[in-house]
Amino acid sequence: MTTLIDTINHGPVRELRLARPPVNALDTELCRALIAAMNQAMAEDVQGVVLSGSERVFTGGMDVPYLLRHGEDRQRLLDSWQAFFGAARTLAESRIPVVAALTGHSPAGGCVLALCCDYRVMARSTDPARPIVIGLNEVQVGLVAPEGIQRLMRRVVGTHRAGVLLAGGQLVSAERALEIGLVDELADGAAGVTAQAIAWLQAQLRLPRQPMLQTRAIARADLHEAMQPQHIQLERFVEAWYSADAQAALQALAAKLGKA
Repeated sequence: MTTLIDTINHGPVRELRLARPPVNALDTELCRALIAAMNQAMAEDVQGVVLSGSERVFTGGMDVPYLLRHGEDRQRLLDSWQAFFGAARTLAESRIPVVAALTGHSPAGGCVLALCCDYRVMARSTDPARPIVIGLNEVQVGLVAPEGIQRLMRRVVGTHRAGVLLAGGQLVSAERALEIGLVDELADGAAGVTAQAIAWLQAQLRLPRQPMLQTRAIARADLHEAMQPQHIQLERFVEAWYSADAQAALQALAAKLGKA
C-alpha cells in the first residue's frame, strides 16, 4: 500500500510530510489521509504537528485533472471537495498547534491548508526569475473562493489586501508573502524550513501548556467560524464548477499540465 503521508517524530512534535509525487496534488485519498493522520496524532497525545511537503513543492493544490475525470458525477465531485474542506477544517480545529512548513510552491489548496495552521515558515526563493509562490489563485482557474476561504486570507493580510489578491487570483513570491504577513518566516531549502518550523513549535511547547492552549483557542475562534459549512456553501461551489467559464479555465489548466 502506498503511503501518502510520511510520519516522522521529533520528540513530542510529529511531522506529517505529504508524499504524493510529483507535486503532492490533493485528491480525495490524500485529503482523507491527512484527516486520519491529524486525528491519530491527537489521539496519541502528540503535542504539536508540523505539516510539510517535498523539495520545491509543498502541494500543487487540488488535483484538477483528477477532479475533471469525475465528469458529470456531481456526487463524486462533492465527495472530493468535502474531503478537501474536511482536511482544512481538521487543521483549523486542531486542539494542538500546527505549523505549516512550506517547503516550496503553495498555490490554491496548499495556501488554504497553510492558512488553517498556527504559523507558516516558507522556503526562500533561490532564483528571482522563478520565485517560490503562494496564494489563492482560484479566479485564474475559473473558480470563486468561498466566503470562508476569503476570511482565512483576510485574517492574515487585512481586508483590502485580501480583496485585491483574491479578485486578481494572484500568487506572490515567498519574499512578498513575508512582507504582507501571509507567511511568518523564511528559511533556506526544505530541510531548513522544516527545522525552523519544528524550532518554533518547540518554543511554544515550552510555555505553560494550558494557558498557551486556551489563549490559542480564543485567538483562533474566527478561524473556526470561517470554516463552518454556511461560509463554504459547498453545494453552490460544486454547482459553479460546471459553469462554462469554470470548465473552460479548468480544461485549459489540465491541458497545460498535460494530464487532460
